[in-house]
Amino acid sequence: MTKLHSFHIPVMGIGFTIDSPLKVSQYGIDSVISLVDDILVEKLRKMYCDKFEKPYSEITDKVEDFRAKRITSYLNLIQELAEKKFEDLKNFTFQSTSEVKKYFAMLPETSHLKQEFKKFIQDGFTLDDLKLWIDENLKMGRIDVNIMTKVDKDNYFKKEKLATEFNDAHAALRGYAHSNLSSSVILSAGMNPRLYSYMEQFEDFYPDENGYIKKKIVLKVSDYRSALIQGKFLAKKGLWVSEYRIESGLNCGGHAFATDGFLMGPILEEFKEQKENLIRDVYQLVTAALTAKNKKIPTTVLPLKLTAQGGVGTSEEHEFLLHHYGMDAVGWGTPFLLVPEATTVDQKTLNSLVAAKEEDLYLSAISPLGIPFHSLKGNTKDEEKAKNIAKGRPGSACPKKFVALNKEFLESGICTASRQYQHLKIKELEDQNYPTIKHDYLLNKITEKSCTCVGLGTSALLAYGLDTKTEGKGVSICPGPNMAYFNKILSLSEMVSHIYGKTNAMKRTDRPNMFIKELQMYLDYISELIVAHNMTPTDKESKYIQKFAANLKEGIAYYQNLMAQGTAYFQSGKTIILDQLIEGIVSIDRELATIEPVEVA
Repeated sequence: MTKLHSFHIPVMGIGFTIDSPLKVSQYGIDSVISLVDDILVEKLRKMYCDKFEKPYSEITDKVEDFRAKRITSYLNLIQELAEKKFEDLKNFTFQSTSEVKKYFAMLPETSHLKQEFKKFIQDGFTLDDLKLWIDENLKMGRIDVNIMTKVDKDNYFKKEKLATEFNDAHAALRGYAHSNLSSSVILSAGMNPRLYSYMEQFEDFYPDENGYIKKKIVLKVSDYRSALIQGKFLAKKGLWVSEYRIESGLNCGGHAFATDGFLMGPILEEFKEQKENLIRDVYQLVTAALTAKNKKIPTTVLPLKLTAQGGVGTSEEHEFLLHHYGMDAVGWGTPFLLVPEATTVDQKTLNSLVAAKEEDLYLSAISPLGIPFHSLKGNTKDEEKAKNIAKGRPGSACPKKFVALNKEFLESGICTASRQYQHLKIKELEDQNYPTIKHDYLLNKITEKSCTCVGLGTSALLAYGLDTKTEGKGVSICPGPNMAYFNKILSLSEMVSHIYGKTNAMKRTDRPNMFIKELQMYLDYISELIVAHNMTPTDKESKYIQKFAANLKEGIAYYQNLMAQGTAYFQSGKTIILDQLIEGIVSIDRELATIEPVEVA
């Protein structure tokens, strides 16, 4: 069946989309659950079992394989509850049609299903005929899951290291694989060969002879090369990547996986040009691997979807990605944080998001993973962090340890945001006797890390009035720069209407084009690279920055050429866009002039 909507709601944080499918899947909208925090998952499972009067038996951390079992149980519950909501929507009467009307009202005007529905109504019908048609034609949105591949901490029992299959990401994958869901797992944060190899053990990831895959694999990537490498790696194991979810390296929410200066437009162009080659080359590897494993070979080439996300904020940008680059769908993340009907955000944080301006949203270094991370100034988790620093006790108590991955001091791993790690690093720093400027710079690099694996899930607990004794009340929030241009709480219908250009939920008129915004962020990023380089100049880093700048200039030239070709899109802002591209080149040259020379020994 053709996809109903041309957008999806990507994973956001740990708790912000933790139950989104229960809110939106009955309307045919796809969304994604994070599988990082099994403790949060178990708390919500209990809450929903109580709410819907379902039997609940706690899965404690004393149960063997508790992490995987918690995830399986939660996903099965969410699926059961979401399916019940969908069946209730379809089982309407003439007196209770509001939900089914909402379903069709949110579909784009180009929807074939919507046109059929209108014709059905115009031609006259009986209630039974309409119910039968609706039962045959309506479908739920997918309940997808996200696994951060690098959040794969080793686990121990009585100080004995457990087998790799009990690592966090492996257990999350197993939890999903054992669930009843027929959907997709989105693998983000780069390649994890051990995790990818582990997928071979589960039949649901393999196609049958008709090409049906019960659990599809989706890779979130930021460039074509990464997609090709990962796709081929999995293909050699007989595993097909059904979708490449292409995300802007910087103009996104949450963790930002910056490219080496390659911009979104040229990256999407490469995917567009190489799609058929990608399908052909990878499919050959898949069929060879399936043959070697004596598994069923699909009778036709498996389908491949390309989707894009990161910084999209207008219906024109949405349509451009679909039609110019041939994307199958577009991810809309950050604006949905303002839609309580779709995401779960506590009221205090929601108010802060509504009030956020450009200067409040920044790309930070607070993530313990060492990856740039979008954040909101003044979030309560950062306030908590600042109080600890002021008390002379920087760092978190680290109650959940999901990102205790640093093995500098302990083989079992410590989180770089933890009090234990920061104490050891500061002691190490004090022994160096660096000049004040360098000392303070490095001290800040240690203490700026924040306990995001707790903070990104706490909002859901606060929103539902659940216990936060273990977590505390501090909330980390990870909106992208787009948040500055949406300044009110929206209903689900209003947000979807905005995406499809029926209405405009954005009152400001000074928002830069999504591609320009990404360029501006890369200009800030190269400036930070140069600052870091100038602290301790090296020839290698200097050459990298020069190459980074050259890639940015190539991207600018691509956009200039795109505008010169007379695209029908972005005409109202064409002059501004062209001026901003020229400003980008000037800015790059200005930044390069500040690079400190490398001292010759």
